[in-house]
Amino acid sequence: MFRGPGKYTRAVMRWKRMRFDDAPQIFGNGKPKSGSHLLLQVLNGICQVAPYAYVAADPIRTIRKEGGRRAADKILSDLQALPRGVIGWGYLEPTEQNLAFLCQPGRVNYFIYRDPRDVLVSQVFFATDMHTGHGMHAYYHSLPDFSERLKVAITGINREELQMVSVARRYASVFEWLKQPAVTSLRFEDLIDHREASLNRILDAIEETGYQIPTPRHKALEMLVEAIRPKKSHTFRSGKTGGWKQHFSDEHKQLFKEEAGDLLVRLGYEENNDW
Repeated sequence: MFRGPGKYTRAVMRWKRMRFDDAPQIFGNGKPKSGSHLLLQVLNGICQVAPYAYVAADPIRTIRKEGGRRAADKILSDLQALPRGVIGWGYLEPTEQNLAFLCQPGRVNYFIYRDPRDVLVSQVFFATDMHTGHGMHAYYHSLPDFSERLKVAITGINREELQMVSVARRYASVFEWLKQPAVTSLRFEDLIDHREASLNRILDAIEETGYQIPTPRHKALEMLVEAIRPKKSHTFRSGKTGGWKQHFSDEHKQLFKEEAGDLLVRLGYEENNDW
C-alpha cells in the first residue's frame, strides 16, 4: 500500500496540471477480515487514474486494534484531518456522527463485505496463526482444534476477561451501511469473481458526484486490475471465495443457523436456509 510522501511526489508529477481538490473525497470502509486489504489495493489504483496523492497509511477505527471503543469525537477528528487528495480508509461503525460526516453530498464512500462463513474461517486462522497479539490468540490456542475455535467464532464469547460478539451481532451494523444511498457497497466475492463490473461501479461512484475521471475508462480499468495483488497483503491467506465449505461440518452449519437465522438470505448469499 502507499505509505506517504514518497508516492505523493510521483502522484504530484503525474497530476501536476490538476488540483487535488478537484476530485471528490473518498473513504473506503469495511469489517475486519472482509476484504478491506483488497479494497485498499483498489484505492491505491485510483491514485493512478485520478488526482489523488496517496492512500492514508493507517486505518481509522471505531474499535481499537487492541480492543475497546474509541471516543466519537476522536474518530471525527481523524476524519476531518484527512487532507484533500488523500484517500482515507478504515473500520468504522455506522454511528450517527460517522454517517453525518461521510455521507455528505459530493463525497464517495465504499463499503466492502463478505460471506460471513468465510469471514469466520479467516478470523480464526488470522487470530490463531498470523496475529499473536490478537485478543483471541491465546484462547484459540487453548482449544483442541480448529473445529472448536470455529464454534466459538460463530457463537461469540462473553467472559469478564474475554469478549467477542456472535456472527449475528457482528453483521448487524453491516445492514446499516448497505442501506445508505451515499455508500457504494461491494461484495468481496464480486471483486474476485466479477471484477470488471465491480471496478466499473467503483469508478461510476466517483463520476456520479459530477467529477470526470481524466483517464479513459478502458485504461482506468486496466490500471485498477493491475493494482489488485491479493498476495501482497500481509494478512493474505486465501484469495478464493467459498472456502468455508472445506471447514464447516454439519454441526457448524446447524450452529450457524441457530445463531444467525436468515442472515445469509438477507445478504444474498443463499436463497433459503437449506444449505
